[in-house]
Amino acid sequence: MKQYTSKRSVQILAHLLTQYGISNIVISPGSRNAPLAIHFTEFDEFNCYSIVDERSAGFVALGMAKSQKKPVAVSCTSGSAAVNYYPAVVEAFYQNIPLLILTADRPSDYTDIFDGQTIRQEELFHQHSYGDFQLLEDSKENADEINFNSIKRAIELCIEKQGPVHINIPLEEPLYELVPELPVMPSVEKTIPKKKYEIPGRLVATWNTAKKIMILVGTMDKNPKLEICLFQLAKNNNAVILTESNSNLYNEKFFNHIDRYIFNFSEKEFQNYAPDLLITIGQNVVSKKIKQLLRKTLIPNHWHIDPYWHPDTYFALSEKIPAKADEFLPQFIQKIKIKPQPYFTLWESLKDKIDRKHRDYCIQAPFSDFKAFEIISNYIPEQYDIHFSNSSSIRYAQLFNFSEKNKVYCNRGTSGIDGCTSTAMGYAIANENPTLLITGDISFFYDINGLWNQYIPPYTRIILLNNGEGNIFRIIPGPNTTNAVDEFIATEHAKNAETLAKHFGFNYFRAEDLPSLERSIENFFKPEHKPKILEVYTKNCPNADTLKNYFQAMKLNSEN
Repeated sequence: MKQYTSKRSVQILAHLLTQYGISNIVISPGSRNAPLAIHFTEFDEFNCYSIVDERSAGFVALGMAKSQKKPVAVSCTSGSAAVNYYPAVVEAFYQNIPLLILTADRPSDYTDIFDGQTIRQEELFHQHSYGDFQLLEDSKENADEINFNSIKRAIELCIEKQGPVHINIPLEEPLYELVPELPVMPSVEKTIPKKKYEIPGRLVATWNTAKKIMILVGTMDKNPKLEICLFQLAKNNNAVILTESNSNLYNEKFFNHIDRYIFNFSEKEFQNYAPDLLITIGQNVVSKKIKQLLRKTLIPNHWHIDPYWHPDTYFALSEKIPAKADEFLPQFIQKIKIKPQPYFTLWESLKDKIDRKHRDYCIQAPFSDFKAFEIISNYIPEQYDIHFSNSSSIRYAQLFNFSEKNKVYCNRGTSGIDGCTSTAMGYAIANENPTLLITGDISFFYDINGLWNQYIPPYTRIILLNNGEGNIFRIIPGPNTTNAVDEFIATEHAKNAETLAKHFGFNYFRAEDLPSLERSIENFFKPEHKPKILEVYTKNCPNADTLKNYFQAMKLNSEN
């Protein structure tokens, strides 16, 4: 026999979630949110997942939403449990990932009277959410009507803004009172607005008079329609298209490895390569170098194309285009002149020279993180979707062709390491394609609770680059000049993942040199009944020097 909660606010919430097709619910254990867990698990329409650690649960939900491109709900008990969602909420906010945050709470009169697990939860996430809604206790006057309208607005806002929205749900005791049947509730008239963008004539005029057009694409999902549009511009040598691995765009006519080409530019040298029209698409750009150079260049025109965000990243924003790039560009291309420009030829000449240097360096590079990334990039099967952890992993990814065959993801909203593993596992749980996480050791061990769930598919793979520290701090300028670098900045350690792999039910492989890596990775992607971890141990390798020498080798001299 079905057992539903007697809480009317929860009944209304479940009804509206089904009306809007929100089916995935990530639930962390607790007593105050027990009515939600009891209720949701009685419905075939909901897929409920138990994730103990709320911080991990938030990122698991984020990964699921990223995979399915629709909202995922997360539910927790009251108090500090709710606060643990904040890292994932911030990441979702800056990535435009739709999360519906359902925090159970004590009755509103219990705040600040030292009642257990009671904090100020109302508007807890207001600086990084698209809406914060406080429900009424069932006993309050007109609670059903007010809660129905609040929940409806919250769900529609989550869908419209494609970002996190918070619903705080105060629940009175008793919490475990059940009913065998539910009242009939009305269907919902959906009122999500649709926006249409009209292209101003001034944009066409600006394009047609520009001589140096650069299109810089940051983090975004795979988009074949956009890729075709950009290729149409590049194949005619009209615009320089700069992309990164996490742009999920790849073409031989694009400049797919930004830092490979520009790392050695001085500000003065970059003036020849700087645009007079910069068009940016997508979100966060990994390359710090391109940000530095563009910020110090007086760019006459900068347009940003995005439905939600229009950041003045390069201190030159002149046009906010609130549209999807794959809808704006097809219309725009029909209106503009597309003709070859010497600017493209300038960049293409640079690309040819640097790419030859890249190939030469890879042949002689010693075993290191750099060499491991080169080898790994050549072995990943086409059906895998790749998640990179933050810090050095996503930076190494920019130097190789990971996005040529695979979809690439990374939490670049805030660029933190805290939820990289959990996000990848959430994505794996919800995705039809197998998932590969490529991660550094600090990111991996920091978010180890991302493996603490029973839903990870057996075809999931993790490649762990273990250099025994946060090696990024040996690469960037500054940390090595201090006495604190080993213990407090790079955080040297002697941990490995073998015991953890066994503990969480993963098969384990280890590589310590080039031959063992090549042997291991050949079998690593073969099907088995368990997920797998391949730990590439590079602690005693010249990791920082190899990368620094790489960029030194990319320099052009007068003979080039």
